[in-house]
Amino acid sequence: MIDERQAGSEKTPVFRLMAAIAVPPIDLIAKLKLSGVENVPKTGAFVLAPNHYSEIDPLIVGVAMWKVGRMPHYMAKASLFKVPVMGRLLKASGQIPVERADSVRRSDPLGAAKQIAAQGLAVVVYPEGSLTRDPDLWPMRGKTGAVRTALEQGIPIIPAAHWGTQLVMPRYGKKISFFPRKTVQVKFGPAVDLSAYAGRKLDSAAFAEATDLVMDAITALFEELRGQKAPAERWDPAKHNQKDTGRFEQ
Repeated sequence: MIDERQAGSEKTPVFRLMAAIAVPPIDLIAKLKLSGVENVPKTGAFVLAPNHYSEIDPLIVGVAMWKVGRMPHYMAKASLFKVPVMGRLLKASGQIPVERADSVRRSDPLGAAKQIAAQGLAVVVYPEGSLTRDPDLWPMRGKTGAVRTALEQGIPIIPAAHWGTQLVMPRYGKKISFFPRKTVQVKFGPAVDLSAYAGRKLDSAAFAEATDLVMDAITALFEELRGQKAPAERWDPAKHNQKDTGRFEQ
């Protein structure tokens, strides 16, 4: 685990309050088995890029990051910031409000993420942009938001995968299964090597290539946790006539 003395400045009173609210319930319903924690930077900015297939994933990943000593900063639905108490906590902890892609009001989530990164903090960006549409929960086609933030800020991007949250809350489910206590594995991988893009023009092709590398790294971690091989072709909602209706466009 990361020495708390090195990350103590991130564990502000607001984050400690949020942890006091969130960690005990998560520990009650799920036993987190963390691996690869040595790959999480002890200090400095980085992008964490996890897989996503359950609405409870952000809580699980947030608690996992708390346990390794780094505080997560998320892009969250702007409507949550209007909820009494919750909204104040989200704002005070530096979370990023984002309007839905189809909203009349526009926001700049990546700009906000870059501001967080510029402060030397950790930003969680789900490359898939929404819950995976893959029938077997494998990571689907990624969007470029995570790599854009990492490349433009010159910071590491750490892939992560988890397996077991579907037992706590199924994909698209609204109810949490409390008993029996579930085991959830969370694995952090080494930073994705994006050195080939240093000094290169960062256009849409470069971002797409780098995103594929990140999705490959996430999928490899997921394969290790599941003990299975992923499909040869990554699920693409556009090829299956599905609307990619995420919380926001990344």
